[in-house]
Amino acid sequence: MADVTKHSRAERIRDVIRYIRKFKNALLVIYIDDEVLDSPFFPNHIQDIGLIHETGLQVIIVPGAHKRIDEILSASNISWTEKNGIRITPPEAMPLIKMAAFDVSNTIMTSLAGEHLNAVIGNWVRARSKGVLDGFDFGTSGEIDKLQIDAIRKVLSNGFIPIFPCIGWSAAGKPYNISSIQLAQEIAIHLQADKLFYLIPHAEINATNFKIPENLSITPEDTIPALSLDELKIFIKDNGISSNTEKITNDHMLKNKILSILSLAQEACEQGVSRVHLLNSFIDGALPCEIFSDLGSGTMIYSNQYGGIRDMTREDIPSVLSLMRPFVRKGILLPRTKQQLFSDFQDYIVYELDGCIRACAALHLYNGGQAEIAGVAVDESCEHIGIGPKIITYLIEKAKQLKVVSIFILTTQSSDWFEQLGFRQDDISSLPQKRKDQWTAKRNSKVFRRKI
Repeated sequence: MADVTKHSRAERIRDVIRYIRKFKNALLVIYIDDEVLDSPFFPNHIQDIGLIHETGLQVIIVPGAHKRIDEILSASNISWTEKNGIRITPPEAMPLIKMAAFDVSNTIMTSLAGEHLNAVIGNWVRARSKGVLDGFDFGTSGEIDKLQIDAIRKVLSNGFIPIFPCIGWSAAGKPYNISSIQLAQEIAIHLQADKLFYLIPHAEINATNFKIPENLSITPEDTIPALSLDELKIFIKDNGISSNTEKITNDHMLKNKILSILSLAQEACEQGVSRVHLLNSFIDGALPCEIFSDLGSGTMIYSNQYGGIRDMTREDIPSVLSLMRPFVRKGILLPRTKQQLFSDFQDYIVYELDGCIRACAALHLYNGGQAEIAGVAVDESCEHIGIGPKIITYLIEKAKQLKVVSIFILTTQSSDWFEQLGFRQDDISSLPQKRKDQWTAKRNSKVFRRKI
């Protein structure tokens, strides 16, 4: 047991080192909802951002200021309305909105200074009036017109963390209130960020508040860990933004906010941002867990193939043996040698996740149209994202292409799992003679079969 624990710890350490190497000099854009500032988790998030920056990643912070603007306008007895999620205010509100936006940015800059990090608040956003649309005047609300990319890159190259208040200025110097959530997305797109994070209280995509499409993998906590662009489009289609304006609850408001962010995430990924992450700010360590581990802590939207199935190569053999080792100890898998894998490597596939082998399986062919799926191993830290069913489905499709009539597996401890995947118990006598000769009463493996 001690060896297993040490192995698990070693794998976690390897994960962190691998991700540090992978994302060194990468650019991260982090949106921080201003409700986070009053939470007990805020100091830890700032500390985590400091640690992330020290590992060599470049960081840009875009703080939201919705809550702070509400407070300042209410204290000044200035009323406002909202249309399509946009705050509508009279001209006299703009100085107060600007004060609130910079107040939030200053809070973050001061906190970063406490971690000995250099940050700077800048006016790098050119904006224009949103104007009058369909006869409705959007007042002080603005649209992002242009970002001063060269100036931002210079700040980053000098080791500073840029902080963007939710204010943009026209060419004539007139300020406008702009959406921080959209600003974070625009920055990520224009600078082709490697990762865009939205750190928001209670931001979780779960089965309680959303309709989860079939075949999507969920975590033990019933949340979706990752969505490809194709999966995201289906999810957004199945979960429309609520248009009912009568007594919209906080849960409805959060759901609509998440769906709006997911739409921005889709656009960001389509325009070159590698990954967008939605994180619950009330989870301690959400940022480093999402960056430096496969397990993650929120929901990731991805455009590139961050994880995928491919044929095994000889170079993968040490990693596959290491992956199988815990399953051999538990008696789930028969031990394989390096020589056996070297001889049979063409039968194997692997699932690679961010450069690391996280699952494997083999398809062995026999006479009479039979095939065996064997050597199935999935890293326990990745079980929640549905890798196992994906590799079995992949091998079934491969067997169909090879004109296989039926597929069998032999198992001692995973019968329930294979039954869920459509396999049904069969008799030992049904095995091809070559495989029947290898069966032993001592191990007493059960046979399960699926016809194609």
